Amino acid sequence: MIGMLMFFTALLLLLFGFPVAFTFGSVALLFGVFSEGVEIFAFMPFRIQSIMENSTLMAVPLFIFMGIMLQKTELAEQLLESMAKLFGKLSGGLAISTIIVGTLLAASTGVVGASVVAMGVISLPVMLKYHYNRPLSCGVICASGTLGQIIPPSIILIILGDVMGLAVGDLFRAAVMPGLVLVGLYILYVLLYTHLVEGSAPAIPFDDEDPLSRKKQYWDALKAIIPPLVLIIVVLGSIFSGAATPTESSAVGGVGAILLALFYRKFSFTALFESAEETVKISAMVFAILIGATAFSMAFSYTGGDRVVEEYLLQLPGEKWGFLIFSMLFILFLGFFIDFVEIAFIVVPILLPIAEALGIPLLWYAILIAMNLQTSFLTPPFGFSLFYLKGVAPAEIKTTDIYRGVTPFILIQITVLVSILSFPQLYGLG
Repeated sequence: MIGMLMFFTALLLLLFGFPVAFTFGSVALLFGVFSEGVEIFAFMPFRIQSIMENSTLMAVPLFIFMGIMLQKTELAEQLLESMAKLFGKLSGGLAISTIIVGTLLAASTGVVGASVVAMGVISLPVMLKYHYNRPLSCGVICASGTLGQIIPPSIILIILGDVMGLAVGDLFRAAVMPGLVLVGLYILYVLLYTHLVEGSAPAIPFDDEDPLSRKKQYWDALKAIIPPLVLIIVVLGSIFSGAATPTESSAVGGVGAILLALFYRKFSFTALFESAEETVKISAMVFAILIGATAFSMAFSYTGGDRVVEEYLLQLPGEKWGFLIFSMLFILFLGFFIDFVEIAFIVVPILLPIAEALGIPLLWYAILIAMNLQTSFLTPPFGFSLFYLKGVAPAEIKTTDIYRGVTPFILIQITVLVSILSFPQLYGLG
């Protein structure tokens, strides 16, 4: 039972706010040395070297750089302004515009924090100005900003590909349909809500009597949409066609982000340096967690924790379906309290051998986990998107407004998760 005690000790320390990487590393050191001696970590340097030489994980900092560099081009602002003019005359048009922009940002940047903050700063004040329902406005921004977790190129899909031994390109292809279904249901919810709750999202009265002005709006929209769309097609198209590996296409994406900055006349060496610096910080955090998680996994395995978990889960009623339902509920529960990175590096390696033993297709299981982990960004009390929005929202927006707003979108995500679990063939995963 030392392994189980070790797991719950780490979880408790995380709930108290201790740094993730140091929590995993210190708990592993304490329990590993106590149970097996210092020799348990004899191969740790070789594990670290293997992580640093992993070509798949090289895509992580490159895609992060791509996202941050695109943020410097004020891409979100241009897209939101253009979309608002095109859809603003519809009831709920600004909310629909926000969802579409969130989708484009997810496919071109994949950086959740940047997307939520950008749309919170730009879109939320406009929604409030035109008397949009506050919870609806907050929910749309938070949910749209988290689409980067399931729509490729997603950092979590790259991490899951490495942890589960799956081709990242296959994961990207498999995630497209669930991501688009999620976007469609978001838009459908907004349309139904605005239809049923009168005055919740009034149309924005743009002056479009001048045909030349209307043509300019269309041209501005195309100018804002086409360049990032070309980048998305080049990056994802090269992966899907097999012309490039995800790591190679991430490098293309980084260069493409610089070219977009030049196209929008936003490029500067200061912006380039700041993007590189921010990329180093985020990448260092991810890899520090990975090294800590590797030490934790070694100690957990040596103390027999993995065998205890495997024996218990293999005895669940319903065999395959019992395990699937339990693991999804367990990951959903953990998502309320800890980040997707910890879950991917600690929990998934424990569940993976059991899924293989039960004959569960790993590609299907990976997409289920990815959809589940996306929900963790919205679930109170520690959903990161909620913190991002609260940090930039006007004082009139209360925390309860954000919580009430995200609840329907959490239910939508769970609905899509259940549909993937029940009807994988509809998503090409059966």
